[in-house]
Amino acid sequence: MEYLVLTLTKKEEVDSIIRDTIDKVLVLRFGRPSDPSCLQLDDMLYKSAKDVSKFATIATVDIDSLDVQVYVNYFDISYIPSTIFFFNAHHMKMDSGTPDHTKWVGNFCRRQDLIDVVEAIYRGAMKGKVIVTCPLPPERIPKFQLLYKDV
Repeated sequence: MEYLVLTLTKKEEVDSIIRDTIDKVLVLRFGRPSDPSCLQLDDMLYKSAKDVSKFATIATVDIDSLDVQVYVNYFDISYIPSTIFFFNAHHMKMDSGTPDHTKWVGNFCRRQDLIDVVEAIYRGAMKGKVIVTCPLPPERIPKFQLLYKDV
C-alpha cells in the first residue's frame, strides 16, 4: 500500500487538515519543494509515512504560496525546513534544548530520529501534555541561531 504525503498550498487546506486530523499527530513540514534540504527531509517523510501511519499523518506546506503566509508569519518560519506538530487541532510543542519549542527547525539526522520524535509527541499528547521532551540526544538536534526582528 502506497502512503501519500499531501502538499498543501492553500490556507483552507491547512485549516482543514489541522481540524480533521483526530487522534493522530499531524506533522506539517513548511518549506519549498525545490530546496535541497527540504527535498532531503521530504524523502525521509515519505519513507517514514508507513511506519508512523497508525499514529501520525504527514503533509508538506509550500511556504511560497501566498495563501499560507498567515501560517508562515504566525509560526515565524524563518528557516526551512521547519516542522510543526499538532494533535487534535492543538499545537504540540517540544523541548529540544533550543530556544524555540514551537517547531523543529532543520532536518533529522536519520529516519529513526523522525519516528522517535513523532512517537514521543503522540505519547505525550495521549497523556494530555502540550509540550514534550525531545527523545533525541543533544548531538542529533540541529542548532540554529535565532534572529529576532526589531531587537
